[in-house]
Order: sequence, then C-alpha cells, then structure tokens
Amino acid sequence: MDFEASPEVMTRGTARRVEHMLLVAEPYFKSLETARRYHELSTGLGIRRVSVVGNKVRDGDEEILQEYCDSHGFELLTVIPFEPEFPAAERLGVAPFDHAPESLGARTIDDMATMILEPT
Repeated sequence: MDFEASPEVMTRGTARRVEHMLLVAEPYFKSLETARRYHELSTGLGIRRVSVVGNKVRDGDEEILQEYCDSHGFELLTVIPFEPEFPAAERLGVAPFDHAPESLGARTIDDMATMILEPT
C-alpha cells in the first residue's frame, strides 16, 4: 500500500497491519531524518520489518545512505538511481515503466519488487 508522506497515516493506525514498511528517502539529511522518525513510529506500532529505500541517488550518494543506515541500525533494502527518464515520463503523462521499461531505475524497482515478494 502506498501511503501519503504524512505522520497522520501512522497515528491513525492505518499502518498497524503492515508486514514490511518501506521508507523511501533521498540521500539528504532532512529526508534521512524524516525516515528515522518514521522508522521509530513504525517499530513503535509493532511493524516487524522496516527498510529504507534510497531514491534519486546519484554517484557517490549511496555511501551517504549506507553510512546513515548503518549508524542507525537500519536495513538499506536497495538504492534507486536518479533516473532522467522518470521526470520525462511525468512530463508526457505516462507511467515510467511504460516510457522507459529498460531504464536502470525501472529495472531496479522491478528487482526490488521481486525481492520483496519472494517468500522467505
């Protein structure tokens, strides 16, 4: 389920039955701090698995994400690279997967979905 980026989702209890919370964060301090706060809220609600997904990551930024996650004990599930085809798709009013299904960003998201859906 895709929740809006609002703490209200957590306080209403909408997320209580979530099995795996994905916190999408860009490699910037404010975004990572927001992910940290949501991580605390998620674990406080009893969500057993909480992972960070790096988004719009450019060269050299993956290390920043990994260091932040390591220092806070967070799982960094995957890193989605900055994908110039995604804004282009939005400008055209089409889904990124329809516009550029073979782009690195689309393939990374597809791989992440497969990883999440595989039984453990």
